[in-house]
Amino acid sequence: MKNWIWLMILVFFSTSCGNSGSKKMSTDLVNNPSSAETSATDSPQIKFEKTEHDFGRIIQGERVTYQFKFTNTGQSDLLISKVSTSCGCTVGKYPKTPIAPGKSDYIETSFDSGGRKGIQNKTITVLTNTQPNITTLRIKAEIVMPENN
Repeated sequence: MKNWIWLMILVFFSTSCGNSGSKKMSTDLVNNPSSAETSATDSPQIKFEKTEHDFGRIIQGERVTYQFKFTNTGQSDLLISKVSTSCGCTVGKYPKTPIAPGKSDYIETSFDSGGRKGIQNKTITVLTNTQPNITTLRIKAEIVMPENN
């Protein structure tokens, strides 16, 4: 019985550690702007005029918007693949087409203060083809109750 257990352990280790049957990944599939083949100056770069916006005091139920202006300061097309928000009360709209080097555009954020009160801090996460590929934008507001006449 002992010999059988040792045999099973030996078979397990001899087959699990071998790489002879594995396929190798092609380096053609890896496109990392930080690699030696691609200069960081050739890649797109996103530069925001500002990454935070304070709406100040707004009345509960009010909907407000702000456009974060950005410029592609790199040497190739900038692609925004996704914009996500930290809350369902915040929506981010972004350009779906490539932004050429030197060109500017906007990410529009809308905040619905309905059902909220007090100080609110929300984040908008922008995923791009830049290095680093994530930029975080922030909005905040102080929600006050409407006055009853």
